Amino acid sequence: MPVFRNDSSAEITAALGALPSGSAVSVVATRLLDLFTSGSIAPGTRLPPERQLAATLEVGRSAVREALAALEILGIVDVRPGSGTYLRGTVSELLPQSLSWGVLIGERSTAELLELRSGLEIYVARLAADRLTDEQLASLWRHLDRMRTSVGDLKTFVKADLAFHHELASSADNSVLLDLLQIVRSLLRIWVDRAVQDEGHARTALEEHEAVFRALSSHDADGAASAMATHMATASARLASVQAGDATGAA
Repeated sequence: MPVFRNDSSAEITAALGALPSGSAVSVVATRLLDLFTSGSIAPGTRLPPERQLAATLEVGRSAVREALAALEILGIVDVRPGSGTYLRGTVSELLPQSLSWGVLIGERSTAELLELRSGLEIYVARLAADRLTDEQLASLWRHLDRMRTSVGDLKTFVKADLAFHHELASSADNSVLLDLLQIVRSLLRIWVDRAVQDEGHARTALEEHEAVFRALSSHDADGAASAMATHMATASARLASVQAGDATGAA
């Protein structure tokens, strides 16, 4: 196949074609990955705008946006505000990420993903309790302190919460575990961003994170895993509730 030019919206949209029926975000991501790993698009190529991709794939813009956001987390594309979305690497660089994505993509239930996320987060907490450095512990404290000061600002609170979990995953010093968590979070992202819906939820989440941090600061692996299990139980319940509300049309 010929390699597309850096600005090649027409060629890319023609190659995509209309999508089959199925989960819109999953199918969009799969079709884009197939195209990106075919070798027909050069690294650095700018993708067509979301509106054009949505029209070509015959899906809503939100599905395209969520698929691109997930692919950005995986390192497949680079989203540059005000500029566009660009393909990041060569086929050899993208293939491992696409294979990792393939482990989870498709018609997976939210319940299964929540179970997987919980297990991974609990194991991360156990490993991190033994492996994290003083610098990483200090960084976790800063994220926790930001959560404390933003319980009334849910958008900031959610960002600090995510930063805490990302730092914790890095502290486990296991790159495969970190990659798997990033994949699961990307697939759950549409609900994760709305899981903390009021200040009461935020305060509960804060208390649970503080319990995790106390165990980590004592290098108590069992205690960290137990505290994270408690947090995952309530967090998963909130996520499932948000998804159920969307499915029934509730606010």
